Amino acid sequence: MTPSIEREAVMENVLQPVRENVRTVTVAQGETLERVFMLRDSSCGLPMEHLVLEAGSRADVTVVVMPGVSCDIRLAVDIAGENACCSVKGIYLCPDNEKVHIAVDMNHLVPHCSSRQLFKGIAGGSSSVDFYGKIIVAALAQKTEAYQENHSLLLSDKSCVNTRPQLEIYADDVKCSHGATIGRLNGEEQFYMRSRGITLREARVLQMISFLSPVFHDMPESAVREEIEEAVEKAVRQM
Repeated sequence: MTPSIEREAVMENVLQPVRENVRTVTVAQGETLERVFMLRDSSCGLPMEHLVLEAGSRADVTVVVMPGVSCDIRLAVDIAGENACCSVKGIYLCPDNEKVHIAVDMNHLVPHCSSRQLFKGIAGGSSSVDFYGKIIVAALAQKTEAYQENHSLLLSDKSCVNTRPQLEIYADDVKCSHGATIGRLNGEEQFYMRSRGITLREARVLQMISFLSPVFHDMPESAVREEIEEAVEKAVRQM
């Protein structure tokens, strides 16, 4: 039987308010779930907070927080069936006084599964970003592969990013890693581009777009990816 594929690309200016009966989403055995959420309004949140993966299923979730949005994003993932795979990615663009909180709990409960988290963002003005990411590997979850990354750029002295990646591993045959970086735009790269006729402003824009681009690499829907890339580039050019 051909696995069914559910795709939901949320591109409207306002997401529907969170409803109690849709906060938990289960990806059935052998199915694939692909969802892209672009948050443009502070009054909205993700329409799900709990994701459950059954055997052989795959989930790919991408969240893009646009400028001007303050939000609290919480997602708990239970990988409950063998040979399941989950990817959670995100971008946050915070040029002013936004307050963004992101918390992802990735729970590996069974063997032979994999997950990846990749969040990248830019903070400027007096904005504040908190990233909390946790990978939990249960004792029975041997042969797990789980990776987590959070990388941020600061554009001002008043902006702030707090990042807390964590690993909690109870199995002994796993491949897991986590990492986080917080930095600024590279002055040497800017000098190199300016020496070749590129303006300082355009050099900064190119640096920021290049920094964010890995989040787009594995997005499954090319049409959605192109639309989001265009929206993100437009937003970066206005930062």
